Amino acid sequence: MENELKKKYGLLTAIAMVVGIVIGSGVFFKAEAVLKATGGNMPLGIAAWGIVGLIMIVCSYTFAIMATKYEKVNGVVDYAEAAVGDKYGYYVGWFMAIIYNPTLTSVLAWVSARYTCVLLGWDITGGSCMTIACFYLVGSYAINALSPIMAGKFQVSTTVIKLIPLMLMAIVGTVIGLINGMTYANFTTVLDTSVGIGGGLFASVVAVAFAYEGWIIATAINSELIDAKKNLPRALIWGSLIVVFVYIFYYIGLAGAVSTEALMASGEAGAKLAFQNIFGSVGGSLIFVFVIISCLGTLNGLMVGCTRGMYSLAVRNRGLLPEIFKQVDKVTDMPTNSSVFGLFLAAFWLLYFYGANLTKSWFGPFVFDTSELPIITLYGGYIPIFIMLMKKERDLPTFKRFVMPILSLISCVFMVVAACLAHGMAVVYYLIVFAVIMLIGVYFSVRQVEKADNKTLSL
Repeated sequence: MENELKKKYGLLTAIAMVVGIVIGSGVFFKAEAVLKATGGNMPLGIAAWGIVGLIMIVCSYTFAIMATKYEKVNGVVDYAEAAVGDKYGYYVGWFMAIIYNPTLTSVLAWVSARYTCVLLGWDITGGSCMTIACFYLVGSYAINALSPIMAGKFQVSTTVIKLIPLMLMAIVGTVIGLINGMTYANFTTVLDTSVGIGGGLFASVVAVAFAYEGWIIATAINSELIDAKKNLPRALIWGSLIVVFVYIFYYIGLAGAVSTEALMASGEAGAKLAFQNIFGSVGGSLIFVFVIISCLGTLNGLMVGCTRGMYSLAVRNRGLLPEIFKQVDKVTDMPTNSSVFGLFLAAFWLLYFYGANLTKSWFGPFVFDTSELPIITLYGGYIPIFIMLMKKERDLPTFKRFVMPILSLISCVFMVVAACLAHGMAVVYYLIVFAVIMLIGVYFSVRQVEKADNKTLSL
């Protein structure tokens, strides 16, 4: 078929995509945020990393069960459609295309630029940082839209590269910290005892959610994955386990590299300071370049989902201008129009991120963290999928039909409650924006139903 994507990715690329999308920026970006949220309580911070890691494994296992049964165009949309129905699948796809994919992609472009500016000693909120962010955004789009095979190879390469600084810090930082007593001191000292364990844990969990998020985007290539029904579940499970292991040990290594007080005070330069303490000024800066490459690898993986967002709706003849967005370029084997629109949306959300979080608010009270709340929204969106999985898939054994979906449900509810407690009124303003965008999606859905009815009557 003219508008059908070819199978071109293997298991290694799929695992690299799960690991590559998840690992990249959040483990560096959110480390100091977790410490601040917990008042410098290192064990509580590690508990947050462990809890969200467990949630990721549980939910990815449940989606892996579904991946063995469904294989169409865009993973999470397929699962929503198959489990709950066409309308719900459409709304999940609309949310993914308009909010989720482009917001995370835009944040990653800024984070990549942020660490580039940290390396160069530039301001992370000024014009130079935003210019670099735009450059990274367009560059990632170009690689994915013009050469998806090259994008896949870049994903594998950056996944290997990004593990270098993480494993070095995990191993060397832990050894040195145990020898000089830094690890023990950080684990037994709480800088701000006024921070409650419950409140600190909830805020940390929501922050850590960003570091773990993105694995579901790997399901966007299931129709392009060779032997997807076997390889996608393997990729989700193995990729999740690798991520959790690396994150927790990196965080322990960090405790041996720099004091909790210094890490909290240094802000965005915390990761660079830790590497320089362990490997010296030159060596630390060189390894920090790998951190930037790590972020770019994550950006590349997120752009995969961003470029296919409108296409996943259009092939179902849904959404905005489906006849345009379902077109696939014969030369690049990519949905070009969908890719351009995805870039436009990412640029829009990058502008919002700057106006809402990096300068005096441009949007009045409608200010929220696009690196966290869209992620929690998706966890909320999983709930009906897991409920219907238990109801419909009667041929599954008890463990797969009930035990894992119920654990996944509990995990999702926990994440939603944690977000409400951590963000307060910002959740309300976010939900207003979310509702407006979803109502626009409803409008296009109703129009398409009316067109179909009129066409039927004319026949």
